[in-house]
Amino acid sequence: MNVTASPSQRLDHAVLDQLFREARSFSKWQDRPVAPELIEELYDLVKFGPTSANTSPARFVFLTGAEARERLAKILPEGNQEKTRTAPVVAVVAYDLEFFHKLDKLMPFRDLKPWFSKPEVAAQAAAQSGTLQGAYLIMAARALGLDCGPMLGDLDAINREFFEGTTWKANFVCALGYGDRTQLHPRLPRLDFDEAVQVL
Repeated sequence: MNVTASPSQRLDHAVLDQLFREARSFSKWQDRPVAPELIEELYDLVKFGPTSANTSPARFVFLTGAEARERLAKILPEGNQEKTRTAPVVAVVAYDLEFFHKLDKLMPFRDLKPWFSKPEVAAQAAAQSGTLQGAYLIMAARALGLDCGPMLGDLDAINREFFEGTTWKANFVCALGYGDRTQLHPRLPRLDFDEAVQVL
């Protein structure tokens, strides 16, 4: 008898290793392309991650061509330029400050547009839920066998280059591909439970 796994079933150690314990941030990449259909499959996972009131404010620009990646590389800090040029795909993770225009589709049974159309509320919701979706991008990519190299940069410069005249704002950048594990440094420490956690 075939039994469908419950959505709440604990994942096995191999999966947890792939998503967390053995996953690393990469700067060096194998010369191996990312199939275009994998980018669509990636987004189709990301979109199911929870956001405030299902607002889904994140927007993604996937740079797959050398010319497109060079547009980004030239405005990133020097330490991030080469990995941007050599990664097969680089995602500019952004959010739309006017995401509320999509709420008729995303939240059809309750009119939240008047609340989220307040600029200060929209800006906070877009940044918070958009950042969540950026994190989902990393985890979904790892689940699909891709490696990631998240990066920061001059967001104003990225906005001028890619989003001038739009309501989209850059959040961070993430290189995607198949990392070269032979070029990894030893993993850096993490905080212990007692250093980072309170249980009340």
